[in-house]
Amino acid sequence: MKDSRENNDSREELYSQAVRAGKRTYFFDVKATKSGDNYVTITESKRRFDDNTGKFSYEKHKIFLFKEDFEKFLEGFEKAVGFINGDFVPEEEEDNTLEKLKNVDFEDLDL
Repeated sequence: MKDSRENNDSREELYSQAVRAGKRTYFFDVKATKSGDNYVTITESKRRFDDNTGKFSYEKHKIFLFKEDFEKFLEGFEKAVGFINGDFVPEEEEDNTLEKLKNVDFEDLDL
């Protein structure tokens, strides 16, 4: 018997795009909340071999990206890619912000 969350996930999916990249596959899925707001889930799937069972399995990591965060996410992603490609040099102020974020104590976030 499927749980109600599985039924809701399949009903809410509006668009899906799979991107194969080497040993990984990325899935970009657009879904809708109960209130009708759209959001994106990005899933990384990587095939793994389990030495104990002798079978393959898939390791998955998922992030949820909501509409109000699209612009900031895209800006950060573009800067990271630009830095890797040599097209972007971070300003000193941005470097300080990154250092502050790297030193976040998750206990302070009540997780």
